[in-house]
Amino acid sequence: MKTLSIAGVALALLAGAAQAETARVTVASGALQGVVEGEVVAFKGVPFAAPPVGDLRWRPPQPAASWSGVRPAAAYGADCMQKPFPSDAAPLGTTPAEDCLVLNVWRPVKASAAKLPVMVWIYGGGFVNGGSSPAVYAGTEFAKNGVVFVSFNYRLGRFGFFGHPALTRESPDGPLGNYGFMDQVAALQWVRHNIEAFGGDPGNVTIFGESAGGFSVHTLATSPAAQGLFHKAIVQSGGGRGSLSPGRRVTGGAPGGPPSGEAVGLAFAKRIGIEGEDAAALAALREAPAETILSGLDMMTMFDPTYSGPMIDGKIAVGEPGAIYKAGGGAKIPMILGANSMDIGFSQARTIDEVFAPFGAANRAKAQAAYDPANSGNLRMVGMTVASDQMMVEPARYVARTFAAQSRPAYAYRFSYVAESMRKEWPGAPHATDIPFVLNTVKAKYGAALTASDAKAAEAASAYWIAFAKTGDPNGPGRPKWPAYEPASDQILDFTNDGPVAKADPWKVRLDLAESVNDKAVH
Repeated sequence: MKTLSIAGVALALLAGAAQAETARVTVASGALQGVVEGEVVAFKGVPFAAPPVGDLRWRPPQPAASWSGVRPAAAYGADCMQKPFPSDAAPLGTTPAEDCLVLNVWRPVKASAAKLPVMVWIYGGGFVNGGSSPAVYAGTEFAKNGVVFVSFNYRLGRFGFFGHPALTRESPDGPLGNYGFMDQVAALQWVRHNIEAFGGDPGNVTIFGESAGGFSVHTLATSPAAQGLFHKAIVQSGGGRGSLSPGRRVTGGAPGGPPSGEAVGLAFAKRIGIEGEDAAALAALREAPAETILSGLDMMTMFDPTYSGPMIDGKIAVGEPGAIYKAGGGAKIPMILGANSMDIGFSQARTIDEVFAPFGAANRAKAQAAYDPANSGNLRMVGMTVASDQMMVEPARYVARTFAAQSRPAYAYRFSYVAESMRKEWPGAPHATDIPFVLNTVKAKYGAALTASDAKAAEAASAYWIAFAKTGDPNGPGRPKWPAYEPASDQILDFTNDGPVAKADPWKVRLDLAESVNDKAVH
């Protein structure tokens, strides 16, 4: 018995050593020790850039320092500095901090003879909230299906998007300001240089994101700085033209447009007691406590006039994405894009007449019939629907149409599935509710309320996303065919409560009306 016990211990030690070896990789900065989680190995909290603190606040991301020995990669690093949003659909799993430029990788345990496709997730949160630590953003299910999945943090709020004359003078190569976008580019560069160590193919990278993450995908797809760093893209509720971007520039300002990022930064500095445009003022701003720079900014206060948000900088964000696509610019890659059936939209209309006014007198009756056929006069619901179409749904169609006209493959969708436990509360799929389905993390989201129907919907949605990452075509055996978008047929794939259905878009009249409004609003 004693001999068997010793043998058993020896076998356990050998198994443990083998597992540890399976979960160890070496990247450019040093060796990493991940964790085996069933069929998947996870590496978390891996630095892809130096901590953007102290003198590195409001500077482009710098290379991560190398380390000696084996660095543990079992836990998420801090999400980027922010005031957590109480009703966030993806609650953070860490305490936010400025030292946050880390990423996470999931890959299958079993090595593949061929390099695996890579998917890189970009979180949303209005550029003021969000992070890579939420349980619903885990890449486990994708790795189980032969994908190397990456998520990462990028700077938010005033830490990620900030202009100031002293910052402009500090940069001889042009104005800075979009540090959050710079972080995204740096993460993709890290993927290019290191993902082979995890079995991933740097020549087959798909970026995807939702809301601000989807808007980021459009920014990267039209950015010279990100050229060649990815090969396919998915935009979930990320707009696609000017309705999501104020057209603010870091320096100067378009006639009739918003004040420059520099002007906004000066106004914020003055508010916290720092005046001047010189290096001393910038040094004081860099020395200010993180909580002072944050100043309570979150999804509820993001329209504060002393916060710029993303800006046109001429280097990374070079213009309005829809206009760039229309002119034939941007990455020539396949794209999936769409929005939810009850997506987000901000209406400031005080009356129903104000809701319909932008359509013009000639289209007033048509808009009434399309958006409020029962003449309910429900200002909140009608206003939100009109705003959602203009902000999210029609811009996605616009980009799909533009791609189709230029022979770029595009696949348009609408996400209408509502979790069974929420159907009495939600008449459609609200903003961000698609995420746990396409990532197949519905168990983490709905827990005991998860039903077989919910699980089946998640399996279907994630299967399309994974197939697209592997081949550039979301189709595969055992699920309805998703046709590439063609304006003449106007077919979308609708993820309904009864399963995915390919059909002509039933909202065509609405979206044609929204298009007429958006065409006038493009800067």
